Amino acid sequence: MAALAVLLAPAAASGPYAVPSGQPVELHEVLTDDAPGDLWLRFRFIAPEMGAADAEDSAADMAFLCKEVALPYIAAYGLDPARIVISFSEIETPFGEPAPGIAQLFESFLPRSTDCIWEGL
Repeated sequence: MAALAVLLAPAAASGPYAVPSGQPVELHEVLTDDAPGDLWLRFRFIAPEMGAADAEDSAADMAFLCKEVALPYIAAYGLDPARIVISFSEIETPFGEPAPGIAQLFESFLPRSTDCIWEGL
């Protein structure tokens, strides 16, 4: 059976983060997930103004957060995830539950020591 655990520690302060688009973004939670067969870390951010940002801006913000928040987090805690998923939601939503009418975006990255490689799923 897969384990889904919530992690959030000082190494991943909640923000707000100064992302490239300038939209306000705060970390809601970090989840570990081994349901895909490998360890995935899911960094769930609240971005209440994401509807005003275009998809290109949000993609740049997510890549920035992967490199500037997720990579230091995994280094601080000695984690070795196969993937990092960065998600934005307009408001807090329970993980895995449908949220009709709530804008959400997800991007998957392969973590490297100093960079995140976008998977383009």
